Amino acid sequence: MKSRKAPAGKKPETEERIHQLIAALADPSIDVRHAAVRALREYGAPAVAPLISALAAAPDANHRWYAAIALSKIREPALPPILTAMAENPDHEFRRYAAAALGEMGDIAVEPMIDAMATDDRALRGFLSQALCRIGKPAIEPLTRRLEDENEIIRSCATLTFWQMGEAGLPAIIQNIPEEKS
Repeated sequence: MKSRKAPAGKKPETEERIHQLIAALADPSIDVRHAAVRALREYGAPAVAPLISALAAAPDANHRWYAAIALSKIREPALPPILTAMAENPDHEFRRYAAAALGEMGDIAVEPMIDAMATDDRALRGFLSQALCRIGKPAIEPLTRRLEDENEIIRSCATLTFWQMGEAGLPAIIQNIPEEKS
């Protein structure tokens, strides 16, 4: 019988406990689900890959939501893996909830999301833009700086994100309209 070897830095009991907590995200009790989210946050980076897998395999919106919330609570350690997974997994529902996780992270996710918009994947750019809109005001200054980015896609995405933000984003667009020379 082969013994299960955990990845470097992960003890088998930690991995098992993380999987138990992920299973608890589907518990009928909201208190159990919330406790599982808090515990997964405490595990941090070791919980990220299993949570991303759980998000991708989730059978319904409720499961996806709690996996996304747990990822958002882990914050920085979850950020690059979520962006990578979104680029690799074109599933609409996966991307929607992964973007929600990024949006819940707030200002720490802004610059990496803007950088990730430099892709030919229009759908991915749209989900990232929605997440930036969810973040709102903390995204305005970084997006404003990117209106003059050397990458045309990022410039365009920054402008479109401002349009999606509506009233909050319009001043940045108006300020950056070139003045006509007479």
